[in-house]
Amino acid sequence: MDSVLETQRRLHEEIDRLEQAVVDQFMLNPKTLKERLLQVHTVDGYFDRISARSKDLASVYKDDDESRKKEMDAISGANEFGEFYNRLKKIKDYHRKYPNEAVEPMEMEFMDQQPTEEKMSALDDMFSGEEAGGRNLDLHEVHEHYMNLKSLKRTNYLGYLSEFTLFEEIERKDKDADYQRYLDALSTYLEGYLKRIQPLTNIGEIKEYGRQEFNKMWEEGSLPGWPKQEQDVAPTTDLFCIACKKQYAKDTVYNAHLTSKKHIKAAAHLAANGGSSNPSNQETVAEAQSKALAEKAKPEQDAAWSEFLIKKYAELLKTQIEDTKENVERRQTLTGRERDLELETDQIELEDSDSDDEEKIYNPLKLPLGWDGKPIPYWLFKLHGLGVEYSCEICGNHVYKGRKAFDKHFQEWRHAHGMRCLGIPNTRQFHEIVGIEDALALWKKIKGTKPEGAKKDQIEEFEDSEGNVFNKKTYEDLKRQGLI
Repeated sequence: MDSVLETQRRLHEEIDRLEQAVVDQFMLNPKTLKERLLQVHTVDGYFDRISARSKDLASVYKDDDESRKKEMDAISGANEFGEFYNRLKKIKDYHRKYPNEAVEPMEMEFMDQQPTEEKMSALDDMFSGEEAGGRNLDLHEVHEHYMNLKSLKRTNYLGYLSEFTLFEEIERKDKDADYQRYLDALSTYLEGYLKRIQPLTNIGEIKEYGRQEFNKMWEEGSLPGWPKQEQDVAPTTDLFCIACKKQYAKDTVYNAHLTSKKHIKAAAHLAANGGSSNPSNQETVAEAQSKALAEKAKPEQDAAWSEFLIKKYAELLKTQIEDTKENVERRQTLTGRERDLELETDQIELEDSDSDDEEKIYNPLKLPLGWDGKPIPYWLFKLHGLGVEYSCEICGNHVYKGRKAFDKHFQEWRHAHGMRCLGIPNTRQFHEIVGIEDALALWKKIKGTKPEGAKKDQIEEFEDSEGNVFNKKTYEDLKRQGLI
Protein backbone atom coordinates (compact mmCIF):
# COMPACT_ATOMS: atom_id res chain seq x y z
CA MET A 1 0.00 0.00 0.00
CA ASP A 2 1.37 3.43 -1.00
CA SER A 3 2.18 5.93 1.70
CA VAL A 4 0.15 9.11 2.09
CA LEU A 5 3.01 11.25 0.77
CA GLU A 6 3.41 9.01 -2.29
CA THR A 7 -0.32 9.26 -2.97
CA GLN A 8 -0.04 13.02 -2.65
CA ARG A 9 2.92 13.13 -5.04
CA ARG A 10 1.16 10.91 -7.59
CA LEU A 11 -1.94 13.11 -7.53
CA HIS A 12 0.16 16.22 -8.11
CA GLU A 13 1.94 14.54 -11.01
CA GLU A 14 -1.31 13.40 -12.63
CA ILE A 15 -2.80 16.89 -12.39
CA ASP A 16 0.33 18.42 -13.96
CA ARG A 17 0.33 15.88 -16.80
CA LEU A 18 -3.40 16.41 -17.42
CA GLU A 19 -2.87 20.17 -17.66
CA GLN A 20 -0.06 19.60 -20.15
CA ALA A 21 -2.28 17.19 -22.10
CA VAL A 22 -4.92 19.94 -22.38
CA VAL A 23 -2.29 22.29 -23.81
CA ASP A 24 -1.12 19.59 -26.26
CA GLN A 25 -4.70 19.06 -27.41
CA PHE A 26 -5.21 22.74 -28.15
CA MET A 27 -1.90 22.81 -30.03
CA LEU A 28 -3.36 20.34 -32.54
CA ASN A 29 -4.98 21.73 -35.69
CA PRO A 30 -8.20 19.78 -36.35
CA LYS A 31 -9.26 19.96 -39.99
CA THR A 32 -12.81 18.66 -39.83
CA LEU A 33 -15.83 19.22 -37.61
CA LYS A 34 -15.52 15.65 -36.36
CA GLU A 35 -11.93 16.17 -35.26
CA ARG A 36 -12.86 19.44 -33.51
CA LEU A 37 -15.66 17.69 -31.62
CA LEU A 38 -13.28 14.91 -30.60
CA GLN A 39 -10.80 17.51 -29.38
CA VAL A 40 -13.25 19.35 -27.10
CA HIS A 41 -14.67 16.06 -25.76
CA THR A 42 -11.14 14.87 -24.95
CA VAL A 43 -10.34 18.16 -23.19
CA ASP A 44 -13.63 17.94 -21.29
CA GLY A 45 -12.63 14.47 -20.08
CA TYR A 46 -9.28 15.83 -18.92
CA PHE A 47 -11.00 18.64 -17.00
CA ASP A 48 -13.26 16.12 -15.26
CA ARG A 49 -10.22 14.11 -14.20
CA ILE A 50 -8.44 17.24 -12.96
CA SER A 51 -11.49 18.12 -10.88
CA ALA A 52 -11.71 14.61 -9.39
CA ARG A 53 -7.97 14.46 -8.58
CA SER A 54 -8.10 17.94 -7.04
CA LYS A 55 -10.87 16.78 -4.68
CA ASP A 56 -8.77 13.75 -3.69
CA LEU A 57 -5.76 16.00 -3.12
CA ALA A 58 -7.83 18.40 -1.00
CA SER A 59 -8.92 15.51 1.22
CA VAL A 60 -5.27 14.43 1.63
CA TYR A 61 -4.26 17.94 2.74
CA LYS A 62 -7.29 18.17 5.03
CA ASP A 63 -5.94 15.08 6.84
CA ASP A 64 -9.02 14.24 8.90
CA ASP A 65 -7.49 11.01 10.27
CA GLU A 66 -4.07 12.72 10.78
CA SER A 67 -2.34 9.95 8.80
CA ARG A 68 -0.31 12.51 6.85
CA LYS A 69 0.80 14.23 10.05
CA LYS A 70 1.88 10.90 11.55
CA GLU A 71 3.90 10.03 8.45
CA MET A 72 5.55 13.44 8.41
CA ASP A 73 6.48 13.03 12.08
CA ALA A 74 7.89 9.54 11.37
CA ILE A 75 10.26 10.67 8.59
CA SER A 76 11.34 13.88 10.33
CA GLY A 77 11.76 12.62 13.89
CA ALA A 78 14.84 11.43 15.75
CA ASN A 79 14.77 8.04 14.01
CA GLU A 80 14.50 9.34 10.41
CA PHE A 81 17.34 7.13 9.12
CA GLY A 82 15.80 4.03 10.65
CA GLU A 83 12.47 4.90 9.05
CA PHE A 84 14.21 5.44 5.71
CA TYR A 85 15.96 2.06 5.71
CA ASN A 86 12.79 0.34 6.91
CA ARG A 87 10.86 1.69 3.92
CA LEU A 88 13.70 0.88 1.55
CA LYS A 89 13.65 -2.71 2.80
CA LYS A 90 9.90 -2.97 2.10
CA ILE A 91 10.39 -1.71 -1.45
CA LYS A 92 13.19 -4.20 -2.13
CA ASP A 93 11.18 -7.07 -0.64
CA TYR A 94 8.24 -6.17 -2.89
CA HIS A 95 10.32 -6.10 -6.08
CA ARG A 96 12.10 -9.28 -5.06
CA LYS A 97 8.71 -10.98 -4.66
CA TYR A 98 7.37 -9.61 -7.99
CA PRO A 99 10.47 -9.20 -10.19
CA ASN A 100 8.67 -9.21 -13.55
CA GLU A 101 5.77 -6.91 -12.74
CA ALA A 102 5.18 -4.51 -15.64
CA VAL A 103 5.03 -0.85 -14.75
CA GLU A 104 3.68 1.68 -17.26
CA PRO A 105 4.86 5.24 -16.66
CA MET A 106 2.09 7.80 -16.34
CA GLU A 107 3.40 9.86 -19.23
CA MET A 108 2.74 7.00 -21.68
CA GLU A 109 -1.01 7.69 -21.49
CA PHE A 110 -0.59 11.24 -22.80
CA MET A 111 2.13 10.74 -25.41
CA ASP A 112 -0.16 10.13 -28.42
CA GLN A 113 -2.77 12.88 -28.66
CA GLN A 114 -3.78 12.15 -32.26
CA PRO A 115 -7.39 10.97 -32.93
CA THR A 116 -7.78 7.21 -33.31
CA GLU A 117 -10.39 5.14 -35.10
CA GLU A 118 -11.77 3.88 -31.79
CA LYS A 119 -12.29 7.44 -30.50
CA MET A 120 -13.91 8.49 -33.79
CA SER A 121 -16.29 5.53 -33.63
CA ALA A 122 -17.30 6.43 -30.06
CA LEU A 123 -17.99 9.99 -31.22
CA ASP A 124 -20.27 8.74 -34.03
CA ASP A 125 -22.39 6.87 -31.49
CA MET A 126 -23.26 10.17 -29.77
CA PHE A 127 -25.29 11.47 -32.73
CA SER A 128 -28.20 10.19 -34.78
CA GLY A 129 -28.14 10.06 -38.58
CA GLU A 130 -30.28 13.19 -38.85
CA GLU A 131 -27.86 15.13 -36.64
CA ALA A 132 -25.02 14.42 -39.12
CA GLY A 133 -22.27 14.30 -36.54
CA GLY A 134 -23.28 17.53 -34.78
CA ARG A 135 -24.06 19.63 -37.86
CA ASN A 136 -27.87 19.59 -37.60
CA LEU A 137 -30.58 19.15 -34.98
CA ASP A 138 -33.01 16.23 -34.90
CA LEU A 139 -36.27 17.70 -33.59
CA HIS A 140 -38.61 15.26 -35.35
CA GLU A 141 -39.74 13.60 -32.12
CA VAL A 142 -40.28 16.95 -30.38
CA HIS A 143 -42.15 18.25 -33.45
CA GLU A 144 -44.46 15.22 -33.29
CA HIS A 145 -45.13 16.02 -29.62
CA TYR A 146 -45.92 19.61 -30.62
CA MET A 147 -48.35 18.47 -33.33
CA ASN A 148 -50.30 16.45 -30.74
CA LEU A 149 -50.97 19.53 -28.58
CA LYS A 150 -54.47 20.92 -28.77
CA SER A 151 -55.37 24.49 -29.77
CA LEU A 152 -51.94 25.17 -31.30
CA LYS A 153 -51.22 26.11 -34.88
CA ARG A 154 -50.26 23.12 -37.03
CA THR A 155 -47.09 23.52 -39.07
CA ASN A 156 -44.69 21.33 -41.00
CA TYR A 157 -41.19 20.47 -39.77
CA LEU A 158 -39.50 23.28 -41.70
CA GLY A 159 -41.93 25.86 -40.36
CA TYR A 160 -41.52 24.47 -36.85
CA LEU A 161 -37.74 25.01 -37.01
CA SER A 162 -38.36 28.71 -37.71
CA GLU A 163 -41.09 29.20 -35.12
CA PHE A 164 -40.42 26.88 -32.17
CA THR A 165 -39.04 29.77 -30.05
CA LEU A 166 -41.99 32.13 -30.74
CA PHE A 167 -43.74 31.26 -27.48
CA GLU A 168 -45.32 34.72 -27.13
CA GLU A 169 -47.62 33.92 -30.07
CA ILE A 170 -49.24 31.08 -28.08
CA GLU A 171 -52.18 32.15 -25.96
CA ARG A 172 -51.72 31.93 -22.21
CA LYS A 173 -54.81 29.75 -21.74
CA ASP A 174 -53.38 27.07 -24.04
CA LYS A 175 -50.27 26.56 -21.90
CA ASP A 176 -51.47 23.59 -19.87
CA ALA A 177 -49.83 20.47 -18.40
CA ASP A 178 -49.36 18.84 -21.84
CA TYR A 179 -47.68 22.02 -23.04
CA GLN A 180 -45.32 21.89 -20.03
CA ARG A 181 -44.38 18.29 -20.89
CA TYR A 182 -43.63 19.41 -24.45
CA LEU A 183 -41.40 22.23 -23.13
CA ASP A 184 -39.58 19.77 -20.86
CA ALA A 185 -38.91 17.44 -23.80
CA LEU A 186 -37.65 20.31 -25.98
CA SER A 187 -35.47 21.76 -23.22
CA THR A 188 -34.00 18.34 -22.38
CA TYR A 189 -33.07 17.68 -26.01
CA LEU A 190 -31.50 21.11 -26.59
CA GLU A 191 -29.51 20.87 -23.36
CA GLY A 192 -28.26 17.38 -24.21
CA TYR A 193 -27.38 18.42 -27.77
CA LEU A 194 -25.51 21.47 -26.47
CA LYS A 195 -23.50 19.25 -24.12
CA ARG A 196 -22.60 16.96 -27.00
CA ILE A 197 -21.41 19.64 -29.45
CA GLN A 198 -20.05 22.11 -26.86
CA PRO A 199 -19.01 20.02 -23.84
CA LEU A 200 -16.90 22.85 -22.45
CA THR A 201 -19.95 25.12 -22.12
CA ASN A 202 -20.94 25.65 -18.49
CA ILE A 203 -24.66 24.76 -18.53
CA GLY A 204 -24.97 25.36 -14.79
CA GLU A 205 -23.69 28.92 -15.13
CA ILE A 206 -26.13 29.59 -18.00
CA LYS A 207 -29.02 28.41 -15.83
CA GLU A 208 -27.85 30.39 -12.81
CA TYR A 209 -27.53 33.73 -14.60
CA GLY A 210 -30.65 32.96 -16.63
CA ARG A 211 -32.66 32.33 -13.45
CA GLN A 212 -31.60 35.70 -12.02
CA GLU A 213 -32.59 37.51 -15.22
CA PHE A 214 -35.86 35.55 -15.41
CA ASN A 215 -36.87 36.31 -11.80
CA LYS A 216 -36.29 40.03 -12.37
CA MET A 217 -38.34 40.08 -15.59
CA TRP A 218 -41.10 37.96 -14.01
CA GLU A 219 -41.46 40.35 -11.08
CA GLU A 220 -41.52 43.35 -13.43
CA GLY A 221 -44.00 41.66 -15.79
CA SER A 222 -41.70 42.38 -18.77
CA LEU A 223 -41.32 38.74 -19.87
CA PRO A 224 -42.59 38.37 -23.49
CA GLY A 225 -45.87 36.48 -23.53
CA TRP A 226 -46.33 36.71 -19.75
CA PRO A 227 -47.55 40.21 -18.86
CA LYS A 228 -48.89 40.83 -15.38
CA GLN A 229 -52.62 40.27 -15.19
CA GLU A 230 -55.16 41.58 -12.72
CA GLN A 231 -55.22 38.30 -10.80
CA ASP A 232 -51.44 38.51 -10.42
CA VAL A 233 -51.95 41.46 -8.04
CA ALA A 234 -53.04 40.30 -4.58
CA PRO A 235 -56.83 40.87 -4.33
CA THR A 236 -58.81 41.63 -1.19
CA THR A 237 -59.06 38.96 1.52
CA ASP A 238 -62.85 39.40 1.90
CA LEU A 239 -63.59 37.08 -1.03
CA PHE A 240 -61.00 34.41 -0.21
CA CYS A 241 -62.15 31.02 1.11
CA ILE A 242 -59.52 29.75 3.53
CA ALA A 243 -61.09 26.28 3.74
CA CYS A 244 -61.09 25.66 -0.04
CA LYS A 245 -58.00 27.89 -0.65
CA LYS A 246 -59.75 29.64 -3.48
CA GLN A 247 -60.16 33.30 -4.47
CA TYR A 248 -63.45 34.68 -5.85
CA ALA A 249 -64.03 37.82 -7.86
CA LYS A 250 -67.69 38.58 -7.00
CA ASP A 251 -69.74 38.65 -3.78
CA THR A 252 -72.58 36.64 -5.28
CA VAL A 253 -70.33 33.80 -6.39
CA TYR A 254 -68.54 33.81 -3.04
CA ASN A 255 -71.79 33.72 -1.02
CA ALA A 256 -73.17 30.89 -3.17
CA HIS A 257 -69.96 28.96 -2.62
CA LEU A 258 -70.33 29.19 1.18
CA THR A 259 -73.54 27.12 1.03
CA SER A 260 -72.15 24.43 -1.31
CA LYS A 261 -71.50 20.88 -0.15
CA LYS A 262 -67.84 21.11 -1.21
CA HIS A 263 -67.22 24.12 1.04
CA ILE A 264 -69.10 22.60 4.01
CA LYS A 265 -67.02 19.42 3.72
CA ALA A 266 -63.76 21.39 3.44
CA ALA A 267 -64.70 23.57 6.42
CA ALA A 268 -65.48 20.50 8.52
CA HIS A 269 -62.13 18.96 7.60
CA LEU A 270 -60.35 22.20 8.52
CA ALA A 271 -62.17 22.37 11.87
CA ALA A 272 -61.26 18.76 12.65
CA ASN A 273 -57.60 19.72 12.21
CA GLY A 274 -57.91 22.64 14.62
CA GLY A 275 -58.45 25.40 12.08
CA SER A 276 -61.27 27.80 11.36
CA SER A 277 -62.91 28.76 8.08
CA ASN A 278 -63.59 32.28 9.44
CA PRO A 279 -60.50 33.34 11.40
CA SER A 280 -60.56 36.77 13.02
CA ASN A 281 -56.86 37.34 12.35
CA GLN A 282 -56.52 39.04 8.95
CA GLU A 283 -52.81 38.19 8.79
CA THR A 284 -53.68 34.49 8.82
CA VAL A 285 -56.12 34.96 5.94
CA ALA A 286 -53.65 37.05 3.97
CA GLU A 287 -50.92 34.48 4.52
CA ALA A 288 -53.17 31.63 3.35
CA GLN A 289 -54.31 33.73 0.38
CA SER A 290 -50.74 34.54 -0.64
CA LYS A 291 -49.77 30.89 -0.40
CA ALA A 292 -52.76 29.75 -2.47
CA LEU A 293 -52.09 32.34 -5.17
CA ALA A 294 -48.41 31.35 -5.30
CA GLU A 295 -49.35 27.69 -5.74
CA LYS A 296 -51.77 28.65 -8.51
CA ALA A 297 -49.14 30.74 -10.31
CA LYS A 298 -46.37 28.13 -10.01
CA PRO A 299 -47.34 26.09 -13.14
CA GLU A 300 -47.35 29.28 -15.21
CA GLN A 301 -44.02 30.37 -13.76
CA ASP A 302 -42.52 26.94 -14.52
CA ALA A 303 -43.74 27.15 -18.13
CA ALA A 304 -42.35 30.69 -18.48
CA TRP A 305 -38.97 29.57 -17.10
CA SER A 306 -38.85 26.63 -19.54
CA GLU A 307 -39.59 28.98 -22.46
CA PHE A 308 -36.95 31.44 -21.28
CA LEU A 309 -34.34 28.66 -20.97
CA ILE A 310 -35.18 27.23 -24.42
CA LYS A 311 -34.60 30.67 -25.95
CA LYS A 312 -31.20 30.84 -24.24
CA TYR A 313 -30.26 27.46 -25.69
CA ALA A 314 -31.54 28.49 -29.15
CA GLU A 315 -29.27 31.56 -29.09
CA LEU A 316 -26.26 29.33 -28.49
CA LEU A 317 -27.39 26.91 -31.23
CA LYS A 318 -28.31 29.56 -33.79
CA THR A 319 -25.81 28.32 -36.38
CA GLN A 320 -26.94 24.69 -36.09
CA ILE A 321 -30.61 25.71 -36.39
CA GLU A 322 -29.94 27.66 -39.59
CA ASP A 323 -27.94 24.75 -41.02
CA THR A 324 -30.79 22.39 -40.14
CA LYS A 325 -33.35 24.55 -41.95
CA GLU A 326 -31.11 24.76 -45.01
CA ASN A 327 -30.60 20.99 -44.97
CA VAL A 328 -34.35 20.32 -44.69
CA GLU A 329 -35.08 22.72 -47.57
CA ARG A 330 -32.46 21.04 -49.74
CA ARG A 331 -33.65 17.51 -48.96
CA GLN A 332 -37.24 18.42 -49.81
CA THR A 333 -36.20 19.17 -53.39
CA LEU A 334 -34.40 15.83 -53.84
CA THR A 335 -35.96 12.68 -55.22
CA GLY A 336 -35.74 9.33 -53.43
CA ARG A 337 -32.92 8.21 -55.71
CA GLU A 338 -30.96 11.42 -55.11
CA ARG A 339 -31.30 10.96 -51.35
CA ASP A 340 -29.93 7.40 -51.62
CA LEU A 341 -27.00 8.64 -53.70
CA GLU A 342 -26.34 11.39 -51.16
CA LEU A 343 -26.21 8.86 -48.32
CA GLU A 344 -23.77 6.71 -50.30
CA THR A 345 -21.61 9.77 -51.07
CA ASP A 346 -21.58 10.81 -47.39
CA GLN A 347 -20.49 7.29 -46.42
CA ILE A 348 -17.68 7.32 -48.98
CA GLU A 349 -16.50 10.76 -47.80
CA LEU A 350 -16.62 9.54 -44.20
CA GLU A 351 -14.47 6.52 -45.01
CA ASP A 352 -12.01 8.66 -46.96
CA SER A 353 -11.70 11.18 -44.12
CA ASP A 354 -11.10 8.40 -41.59
CA SER A 355 -8.29 6.76 -43.55
CA ASP A 356 -4.94 7.08 -41.79
CA ASP A 357 -2.82 6.95 -44.93
CA GLU A 358 -4.29 10.14 -46.46
CA GLU A 359 -1.52 12.31 -47.83
CA LYS A 360 -1.32 16.02 -47.14
CA ILE A 361 -1.91 18.05 -50.31
CA TYR A 362 0.13 21.19 -50.94
CA ASN A 363 -2.35 23.73 -52.28
CA PRO A 364 -1.27 27.31 -51.45
CA LEU A 365 -3.48 28.87 -54.19
CA LYS A 366 -6.62 27.12 -52.88
CA LEU A 367 -7.32 25.58 -56.29
CA PRO A 368 -10.30 23.21 -56.71
CA LEU A 369 -9.54 19.50 -56.54
CA GLY A 370 -9.85 17.30 -59.60
CA TRP A 371 -11.16 13.76 -59.99
CA ASP A 372 -7.92 12.36 -58.55
CA GLY A 373 -8.19 14.44 -55.36
CA LYS A 374 -5.34 16.76 -56.39
CA PRO A 375 -5.50 20.47 -57.29
CA ILE A 376 -6.24 21.16 -60.95
CA PRO A 377 -3.57 22.99 -63.02
CA TYR A 378 -3.57 26.75 -62.71
CA TRP A 379 -3.99 27.26 -66.47
CA LEU A 380 -7.18 25.15 -66.35
CA PHE A 381 -8.36 27.21 -63.38
CA LYS A 382 -7.91 30.42 -65.44
CA LEU A 383 -9.38 28.85 -68.61
CA HIS A 384 -12.68 28.03 -66.93
CA GLY A 385 -12.75 31.36 -65.13
CA LEU A 386 -13.02 29.74 -61.70
CA GLY A 387 -11.45 32.82 -60.15
CA VAL A 388 -14.49 34.90 -61.12
CA GLU A 389 -17.27 34.90 -58.53
CA TYR A 390 -20.98 35.32 -59.35
CA SER A 391 -23.46 36.17 -56.60
CA CYS A 392 -27.18 35.33 -56.79
CA GLU A 393 -29.57 37.24 -54.51
CA ILE A 394 -32.40 34.79 -55.19
CA CYS A 395 -30.21 31.99 -53.78
CA GLY A 396 -29.59 33.95 -50.58
CA ASN A 397 -26.49 35.74 -51.94
CA HIS A 398 -24.81 32.41 -52.56
CA VAL A 399 -21.54 32.77 -54.51
CA TYR A 400 -20.76 30.59 -57.54
CA LYS A 401 -17.21 30.29 -58.86
CA GLY A 402 -16.91 30.16 -62.63
CA ARG A 403 -19.35 30.82 -65.45
CA LYS A 404 -20.19 27.14 -65.89
CA ALA A 405 -21.30 26.69 -62.28
CA PHE A 406 -23.25 29.97 -62.47
CA ASP A 407 -25.17 28.93 -65.61
CA LYS A 408 -25.85 25.48 -64.18
CA HIS A 409 -27.25 26.75 -60.89
CA PHE A 410 -30.39 28.19 -62.53
CA GLN A 411 -31.77 24.64 -62.79
CA GLU A 412 -30.54 23.46 -59.39
CA TRP A 413 -32.50 23.10 -56.14
CA ARG A 414 -31.27 26.27 -54.45
CA HIS A 415 -32.36 28.64 -57.23
CA ALA A 416 -35.59 26.70 -57.80
CA HIS A 417 -36.45 27.00 -54.10
CA GLY A 418 -35.75 30.74 -54.12
CA MET A 419 -37.99 31.26 -57.14
CA ARG A 420 -40.73 29.17 -55.54
CA CYS A 421 -40.54 31.34 -52.39
CA LEU A 422 -41.05 34.41 -54.59
CA GLY A 423 -44.06 32.76 -56.27
CA ILE A 424 -42.40 32.84 -59.70
CA PRO A 425 -42.08 29.86 -62.09
CA ASN A 426 -38.47 28.95 -62.81
CA THR A 427 -38.66 29.17 -66.63
CA ARG A 428 -36.21 30.14 -69.36
CA GLN A 429 -37.38 33.77 -69.35
CA PHE A 430 -35.74 34.21 -65.93
CA HIS A 431 -32.34 32.86 -66.94
CA GLU A 432 -29.54 35.30 -65.98
CA ILE A 433 -31.90 37.08 -63.53
CA VAL A 434 -30.22 37.06 -60.11
CA GLY A 435 -31.86 40.03 -58.34
CA ILE A 436 -35.14 39.67 -56.44
CA GLU A 437 -36.49 43.04 -57.60
CA ASP A 438 -35.54 42.29 -61.23
CA ALA A 439 -37.27 38.91 -61.09
CA LEU A 440 -40.45 40.40 -59.59
CA ALA A 441 -40.49 43.22 -62.14
CA LEU A 442 -40.07 40.78 -65.05
CA TRP A 443 -42.80 38.50 -63.69
CA LYS A 444 -45.14 41.47 -63.35
CA LYS A 445 -44.40 42.46 -66.94
CA ILE A 446 -44.99 38.92 -68.23
CA LYS A 447 -48.32 38.71 -66.40
CA GLY A 448 -49.30 42.13 -67.80
CA THR A 449 -48.54 41.20 -71.40
CA LYS A 450 -50.22 37.79 -71.17
CA PRO A 451 -53.58 37.94 -72.99
CA GLU A 452 -56.58 37.66 -70.72
CA GLY A 453 -58.26 34.30 -70.84
CA ALA A 454 -55.12 32.60 -72.13
CA LYS A 455 -55.57 28.92 -71.80
CA LYS A 456 -53.09 26.30 -70.81
CA ASP A 457 -53.32 24.53 -74.16
CA GLN A 458 -52.31 27.77 -75.92
CA ILE A 459 -49.23 28.29 -73.73
CA GLU A 460 -47.75 24.76 -73.82
CA GLU A 461 -45.36 24.11 -76.69
CA PHE A 462 -44.98 20.88 -78.68
CA GLU A 463 -42.36 19.91 -81.27
CA ASP A 464 -42.81 17.61 -84.26
CA SER A 465 -40.26 15.21 -85.74
CA GLU A 466 -38.83 17.93 -88.00
CA GLY A 467 -38.24 20.34 -85.12
CA ASN A 468 -41.19 22.67 -85.81
CA VAL A 469 -42.70 24.16 -82.63
CA PHE A 470 -46.48 24.59 -82.17
CA ASN A 471 -48.75 25.35 -79.25
CA LYS A 472 -50.82 22.50 -77.88
CA LYS A 473 -54.03 23.35 -79.71
CA THR A 474 -52.38 23.76 -83.14
CA TYR A 475 -50.30 20.62 -82.65
CA GLU A 476 -53.36 18.50 -81.81
CA ASP A 477 -55.34 19.91 -84.79
CA LEU A 478 -52.51 19.14 -87.25
CA LYS A 479 -51.97 15.69 -85.77
CA ARG A 480 -55.71 14.94 -85.96
CA GLN A 481 -55.65 15.89 -89.67
CA GLY A 482 -52.62 13.68 -90.27
CA LEU A 483 -50.43 16.55 -91.41
CA ILE A 484 -47.68 15.78 -88.87
